[in-house]
Amino acid sequence: MRRRTFLALAGAAAVSTACGTASGSATKTLRYQGSAGSVTLPELAADLGFLGDVRLDWVGNTISGPQDIQSAATGQTDFGGAFNGAVVKLAAAGAPIKAVIGYYGSDQYAYNGFYVLADSPIRSAADLAARKVGMNTLGAHSEAMLDIYLQRNGVDAKKAEPLVVPPINTEQSLRQRQIDVAVLGGILRDKALQTGGIRKLFTDYELLGPFTAGTYVFTDKFLHQNPDTVRAFVTGVGKAIEWSRTTPAAQVVDRMTQIVVKRKRNEDTSALKYWKSWGVAEKGGRVSEHELSMWLDWLAGRGELANRKVDVSALYTNEFNGVGP
Repeated sequence: MRRRTFLALAGAAAVSTACGTASGSATKTLRYQGSAGSVTLPELAADLGFLGDVRLDWVGNTISGPQDIQSAATGQTDFGGAFNGAVVKLAAAGAPIKAVIGYYGSDQYAYNGFYVLADSPIRSAADLAARKVGMNTLGAHSEAMLDIYLQRNGVDAKKAEPLVVPPINTEQSLRQRQIDVAVLGGILRDKALQTGGIRKLFTDYELLGPFTAGTYVFTDKFLHQNPDTVRAFVTGVGKAIEWSRTTPAAQVVDRMTQIVVKRKRNEDTSALKYWKSWGVAEKGGRVSEHELSMWLDWLAGRGELANRKVDVSALYTNEFNGVGP
């Protein structure tokens, strides 16, 4: 999927949300998409009992963050999560969505790295010209990091060739030399590093330091119709973030492993043991304006805002988050 594909999806979302497709008022059940072999923060919060009487209804697995928030914007799900740049872009396309809590980011433990084979001739940004860079989706977190890395090193971002590769297949694609660079994060990164034979080119943490990179969003209509449900959800996810910070990683991994086993979807849990952190910067996942505004220049520079003005202050709220600042 190329950039123009996501822009088309964003436009479709804007049209669909104009008709108001969020689910009915006062619901206590939230439809969502998960990830195979992984546990999301809402799933962890539910298992810990932090969501109260709010129930999660899994409708399938997402293929990317942009796809996940588009599903929320068009009413196919009730909430979705994505890279903050993708959130800004979808809102700029006219989708009435609002970010309510951060759910992933980069720190010394949780980060996305750009890796090459140990014997690769690629050593610097200049070496990425005409090279294939495999990532989970385009127009989102990984492509933003690639652009920033190239621009900071004086290389035209258009020189590299970003390609979509499913995260579960990225390491294999690199080792089989189908791509030149692999974007690997979290448990998939650590598993690949343990296997060996790959070398780091750069990481998003090295580029920007610790930061919350993605947020969960709801439509404005859903927030208006279901404030208590959203408050229970956001506060519960915030508590799960803090529980994960203060609980030994081995215990968090054990809890997530049990969650995957209990849902009986025939999933591989082996990668879960590499989990270390969600990478969320703010307490309880509270959203800061900077986490969204920092991507405006990047999007504008790519010509993806079509001269639309975006009021970042209207794109997020912390009013539903009961975990203190």
